[in-house]
Amino acid sequence: MQEPSARTAGTRDVSTLEATPAATARDMPGWLRRPLAFLVILTVLVAAWEGYKAIGAATGDKIPLTGIRLPVRSDDRSMPHVGDIVGALFEPVQRGQTETLFGYLVRAGLFTWREAAVGFLMGSLIGFALGVVFVHSPLVERGLMPYVVASQTVPLLAIAPMVVVWGGQLGWEAWIRVTLISAYLTFFPVTINTLRGLRSPNPTSVELMRSYAASRWQVMWKLRMPAALPYIFTALKVSATASVIGAVVGELPSGIADGLGRSLLTFSYYYISGPEKLYASILFSAALGIAFVAIVSYAERIILPPGRRLAE
Repeated sequence: MQEPSARTAGTRDVSTLEATPAATARDMPGWLRRPLAFLVILTVLVAAWEGYKAIGAATGDKIPLTGIRLPVRSDDRSMPHVGDIVGALFEPVQRGQTETLFGYLVRAGLFTWREAAVGFLMGSLIGFALGVVFVHSPLVERGLMPYVVASQTVPLLAIAPMVVVWGGQLGWEAWIRVTLISAYLTFFPVTINTLRGLRSPNPTSVELMRSYAASRWQVMWKLRMPAALPYIFTALKVSATASVIGAVVGELPSGIADGLGRSLLTFSYYYISGPEKLYASILFSAALGIAFVAIVSYAERIILPPGRRLAE
């Protein structure tokens, strides 16, 4: 029988290399690759959590062969089992009630999401407007940009009570005051990325449009805006999570009893008797932020082709 030629063998080797798991993962469509990666990371985190508890239980919360205590105790009060946290979602919120913790958190999450969504919209519009003004007026940018940056250095816990008090004096409803706090965290990333995106076109392209007597707004909408969309969507993903954080934090001083902020505070009071409920509330709040980012990502996939997305 004739031996395979070197060229054929080389081709076979290349095909074998291309069929590696890494190459197969890259060939998966994005809608499948991202959820799969999320599930893999989630599995690793759960295994690490339970593995830490197992090591702590076997060694008395000490590092083997050293006698040094582990940084976090592995008992069920400090670190409940993942199964207990998930199971708490389907138990009553309080004894004698029929509403489960999951139903309670869904209701509270929808209330918080409304506040976050309105604040997200307000902050995004303010940030976009500032970016447009800055790109057309360097003088205004030099005058206001230091204050825009300085606004993010003030702790949110110091600003939230002031917004709540001032809004109350103006007669605003409590949830509207919370939306302002969400907008405060949202506008900064949108401002910076909008400014960067609007300045991203090649100066030669800008000069070419001006040589054809294009107006400032024609340059804006036909050249600068399409180039800025990938940067803006990247900022919107960051702002989506920030708006949820702002809503949760803003609910604490405002006295709102229907949102996730009050839920987290209430379950922290009863942490000793039921730590699983607090952990479940934290995970639900994180899931709300992830869902918000997923909505923005879906809008990005509809509006922008794959080759123009910064995350691709």
